[in-house]
Amino acid sequence: MQTNHKFKVEVCSEIGQLEGVIVHTPGLEVEEMTPENAERALYSDILNLSVAGEEYAIFKGVLNKVSHTFEVRDILSDILNDDQVKTSLLKNICTNEGAMEILPKLMEQDAGELARQLIQGVYLERNNLTRYLSLERFSLRPLHNFLFTRDASMSFGNEVLIGKMASKVRDREAVIMDAIFNHHPLLETSTINPNTPEIISKYPGISIEGGDFQVGREDVLVIGTGIRTSTQGIDFILENIKAKKDGLRHILIQELPDTPESFIHLDMVFTFLDVDACMVYEPLIMGTNRFHTIHIQVENGEVISIEEEKNLPKALKKLGIDLKPIKCGGGIDSWTQEREQWHSGANFFAFAPGKVIGYERNVHTIEQLNRNGFQIIQAKDLLNGLCDVPEGKCVVTIPGSELARGGGGARCMSMPIRRKKV
Repeated sequence: MQTNHKFKVEVCSEIGQLEGVIVHTPGLEVEEMTPENAERALYSDILNLSVAGEEYAIFKGVLNKVSHTFEVRDILSDILNDDQVKTSLLKNICTNEGAMEILPKLMEQDAGELARQLIQGVYLERNNLTRYLSLERFSLRPLHNFLFTRDASMSFGNEVLIGKMASKVRDREAVIMDAIFNHHPLLETSTINPNTPEIISKYPGISIEGGDFQVGREDVLVIGTGIRTSTQGIDFILENIKAKKDGLRHILIQELPDTPESFIHLDMVFTFLDVDACMVYEPLIMGTNRFHTIHIQVENGEVISIEEEKNLPKALKKLGIDLKPIKCGGGIDSWTQEREQWHSGANFFAFAPGKVIGYERNVHTIEQLNRNGFQIIQAKDLLNGLCDVPEGKCVVTIPGSELARGGGGARCMSMPIRRKKV
């Protein structure tokens, strides 16, 4: 579904019926890496674009059937038609990335071509000895990770929190999303941006990424802290909640391990599925371990308590959100759980209560969902008109033999901007 009417941002849960979502179809930027520099690009492997593109088209096709979708490249191109926005954005990017010498040439590009280059990268012009001998390929590096639109911005209520990315290779994603939300004529919201010298000085070590940020309810945030979202990032969010002075608010924090890399975000080990169900990677979320679950309560601008909880589901139950944990990889074999979690087996995206999207490759997880009342719908059947989205619970399975190797699943690849209230 596409739209030309004003779109007011409103997200008060992880499961409300989806009405608007931002996505980015992967392009040449995912192939502009080699095994040698994949780690710098935050990948553990290199992707085949032709296969990943086919898989992504199916994922996006499902979203198109159930919601309005906005492509990053399209809405970026829209705002670049405004000369003032174009100038400001390019100066910001070129200053941040030490590439002011290419600013004049970028200013000459039309909006569509410029949007492409800002995402896929700008090749280094080897017009002097230093550049000729440089091992760099780009003046502006490609945004290899932008297909994971979840991370650089996150909706909460009527506002959008811009990410403070943990790695500089992703900084431009946040700059672009901030510009889109502040300047696109169809998007009605206000932004909270931690990427300012004042904030960075006040919160040394601050980082915030959307994969760690989940909206449990209008008054409940669930946030992971680990290698991508720091405690300082959560303190920044806490201060913004305190400043609103609007009653009782809860922040549940789940500490995450630094390794393995599949634990980079909370949504790789915990996601909401329905009003009464969640997906968990049991060894971390439910098991006995050294990783804390913390509950912070804020009332009328003051922190009234900070205390430890047994685990996330139990903490949520105390707040009236009673969720049955469904186990990623099934509940029997720890090796199977570990294998499926590695390929985003806990990373589901709800497009309505009890209606979720996930990778078909994680067969034990999908079977576990089925045993808990979720009808299995193959995305290809849905797109080919062989079935409809059923009335009850369902899991729409998408292919992910290549996409999953990028390190994220359906939730990672979607940034909701509007949901109906549950």
